[in-house]
This record gives sequence, structure tokens and C-alpha cells, in this order.
Amino acid sequence: MARILAIDTSSAWCSVALSLDGTPPLVRHQQVSAGASQLLLPWIDELLGQASTKLNQLDAIAVGTGPGAFTGVRLGIAVVQGLASAAKLPVLPVVSLDAIAAQLFQTPDFIASGANVFAIAIDARMGESYWAHYENTALGLPKRVDGIELSAPELVDLTGVEYLAGSAISEFGKRLFANQAIPLDQHQINADIGIHALGILSCANAMWSQGLQQDVHLLEPLYIRNKVALTTLERTQSNHV
Repeated sequence: MARILAIDTSSAWCSVALSLDGTPPLVRHQQVSAGASQLLLPWIDELLGQASTKLNQLDAIAVGTGPGAFTGVRLGIAVVQGLASAAKLPVLPVVSLDAIAAQLFQTPDFIASGANVFAIAIDARMGESYWAHYENTALGLPKRVDGIELSAPELVDLTGVEYLAGSAISEFGKRLFANQAIPLDQHQINADIGIHALGILSCANAMWSQGLQQDVHLLEPLYIRNKVALTTLERTQSNHV
């Protein structure tokens, strides 16, 4: 297996994982309010020190490219651009929802559900959700079957979905199931799972094996939404809906 550093700061969590030659990954994962910029580089140095290795001895750096929190995504991209450029390493850009799907794929509850088609839906703020459909495969990781969508929770398409996971469940509750003819039961839902560097790492290892690493100069965030904040008037109107 490859020697990969994986990071994600696209959510309210700062997450770093280091995988070396198939050994169990070293991980730091902590919820932060606004302190990811102070934690990220010290954590990377700490994990490299624990592994007795140097950045330029790695094969690649993986990073969550979003969609997610605008500032957090930019932070992760900027840090990886600096590190990969300095160490002359390729990068592995990982879509946030794909990383969550990879994490979900390994959980006992999901495995027990036997679901073949599932969806990831996360809170996108501004009363909307990012979401995508996935298929269970025999390849070790789920396959995204379409693009990442952004919509009101009522418009998340759950047709044929046998399992649903992500932060949108807690944020929007019944609004997600407004147009669902047959509601999912509690054994087909995971509201707690979120983005984690281990999910980034799982996707990155698969990408590395397929030769999908790229030059750091091609690295850029994945933006689904052009507008990142509501005006004061829009927030006031939203509160009165």
C-alpha cells in the first residue's frame, strides 16, 4: 500500500490520518469551532514524528476538496498546496461525500442492512443539503452513480434508496422524507456519521491504485454553490417562512 497523508478541514472537524505501508493509520480527529488552522500543521508534524518519517518520504497527500464549509475547504487546499509543493509530492483530491460513503461502507450497521443503493446527504447551510446516490459494489468501496446535488431537503431524491446517512438527517428531520412514499426505518439511517480523514484515506488508496494522483498545481476546491452566505434581508425573510 502507498504511504499517504490524508487531511480534511471541510467540516466542523479537523482530521488528519497517516498510513504507511499497510500499517494501522495514525489519526488525529477533533471537533473545532474555528481552530483548525492552529491544529493542522502541528498534528501533521506529530504524526510524521510518531511514524519516524518525513513528508518527502511519502507517496502522496490526500485532501477533502468539498463540498463543505467554504473557509475550511480553502484551508485544507492551501495547506496541501504548500506541503505538496515543498515536498514535490502528487495529490489525491477526494470529494467529501465520497469519503463519508467510504466510512459508512465499513460500519457494522450498514453492512447488516444489506443495502445496495444508498444516499449521503449533508447539511449545506442556508436551508439546503448536498447529496448524492451510491451503489454497493464488490470493489471494496461504494460507487457514486451521479453528480453531487444541492437542493432544499424536500427535493433530495430518495427513490429506490435503501439506506440514508449524513448530517442532513439531524438538521432537517422529516423535511428530508416529505416526498418519500415509504419512509426508511431506524435501521436504514445513520445521522451521526460525518467526514473523517480515514474516509479520505480509503478513497485515496483506491485512487492511488488506479493511478489517479495528480500534480498539485491542478488541485482546486469543489464548489457546488456559487453563493456562500445569505444577506441580512434574506436571513430575515428565511426566519419568517
